[in-house]
Amino acid sequence: MRVLVVEDVEDLRRGIHSSLRTAGFAVDAAADLPEADEALHVNTYDCAVFDRMLPSGDALAYVARRRQAGWAVPVLFLTGLGSVPERLDGLRHADDYLVKPFDTAELVARVRSLCRRAGAAASPLLRVADVELDTARHEVRRAGVLLTLTRTEFAVLERLLTDADRPVSRAELIRHAWDEMADPASNVLDVVIAQLRRKLRKPPLIHTVRGTGYQAGAPPG
Repeated sequence: MRVLVVEDVEDLRRGIHSSLRTAGFAVDAAADLPEADEALHVNTYDCAVFDRMLPSGDALAYVARRRQAGWAVPVLFLTGLGSVPERLDGLRHADDYLVKPFDTAELVARVRSLCRRAGAAASPLLRVADVELDTARHEVRRAGVLLTLTRTEFAVLERLLTDADRPVSRAELIRHAWDEMADPASNVLDVVIAQLRRKLRKPPLIHTVRGTGYQAGAPPG
């Protein structure tokens, strides 16, 4: 699950980034709305966390404009604006609202809930051959047997099953499963693919597509 955090206070931004990464999320951070715009243009997110009052303006208006254009990524406002009218105004355009100061464990729990809600709405259950991936419960089974996967393994497998029988590029898999701190030239993806193949066992489900990336399901023709 990949999260965008938009917060202009550097120490707080780093703290949120660290807490969410420790909890197993891939996290990208932006200090203002133009940076958020760039990140949203390049990447796909399961949830976005916005401080409301940013150097370039109130994030509420920014989110409202995106909502009107059809943007449906779950949003949590994280802000010091805590009056009842301010909360109600925020919840007209966002999915959750958390007032500063806040408990980090609560923030992590709320972000996880929003990510699961987004996954359930998009594709709650993915099935390829005898493999079943449940995005809501964060579970994977093969022939009915529950498998134990890391967050990154789950994210890579989810992306492959979403486009089953079609090749998915290395760059797309890295964008989906890692944050911007990942080095696309490293072998991290190959290591995760090897771990997935070992855990999924035979018959092979994940196939290498030379010069492109990987494909789940039928072998590339």
